[in-house]
Amino acid sequence: MLKISVWHGDLSDRYLKKVTQLGVDCLDFGNGGYFPGVKEQGYPDLDALLKIKKKLASYGLEINRVTLPDLTEKFVQGRKGGDKELVHSCKALRIFGAAGLPIARQRFAGDTFPQQMRAYRSTHRGGYRSRGEALARPAAKIPTPEELEKWWERFSVAYSQLVPVAEECGVKLAIHPSDTPNVETPLGGLGYHRVIDAFPSRSVGYLYCCGTRAEAGGSSLVLDELHNYGRKGRILMVHLRNVRASLATAGAFEEVLLDDGDLNPFKVLLELKRVGFSGCINPDHIPAIEGDGPLVEQGMAYSVGYLKALLAALATL
Repeated sequence: MLKISVWHGDLSDRYLKKVTQLGVDCLDFGNGGYFPGVKEQGYPDLDALLKIKKKLASYGLEINRVTLPDLTEKFVQGRKGGDKELVHSCKALRIFGAAGLPIARQRFAGDTFPQQMRAYRSTHRGGYRSRGEALARPAAKIPTPEELEKWWERFSVAYSQLVPVAEECGVKLAIHPSDTPNVETPLGGLGYHRVIDAFPSRSVGYLYCCGTRAEAGGSSLVLDELHNYGRKGRILMVHLRNVRASLATAGAFEEVLLDDGDLNPFKVLLELKRVGFSGCINPDHIPAIEGDGPLVEQGMAYSVGYLKALLAALATL
């Protein structure tokens, strides 16, 4: 069964009441430092986490995906104290397992090349604004092949410890593609598939982001990758955002509302159905529309309604 998840917002009763009224099924937590305990001791406090889970359950909501404490440049570069970050991530994973949470993401510093991009705010119909990025001119320096291989070695060190813990605790490890997906980013097209080649455990899979991969090569790439990863049972959840253009076609891209870009979201859902995907779809990176505040609640309401209509249509096939 396909479900809809959104970000956790401020967890206020007002926010939780609104997402429940919209028909949202689950919440996602994308900040590795969000939960109580992380800032104080490096990993979440189980009792505090269970209180949050209980509060969400009172609204009929579940936690779909959480994020482990970040592995920063200190870890990735092998600096003093970096290995302690990995110890904390393993502890956090055990705590998430004890809380009965299904999916956890690990963030890694250095998986993107922001120096290659020029960020700007794009303007679309009626004046709504959103994220845009274009290749910087002149082209910026990127890591050498040796530096990229060193990054992969550190990634492998982390996953070699995280995967057995995930298997033991019953939590799935979901990796997000490099965003922005510049050529040679560690978790771009080739590096992304390398993860399941190197770590074939069924506890390893993908937080597949349609928008990020569309930024790399458009809708045909997204549909091909959904088929590839989906038929292998490796898609754990999906980020569904829409974009215009791509780095391959325009050297730039702009994020837009779900109906306003190059992707056909219904074709995405059809492919997910074909490969037997059963999990959450999150309309992430939602552009703010007129009247929106920091929580982007009107844009979210539009996006959730749009998704629910597509899912209703899908159910008739």
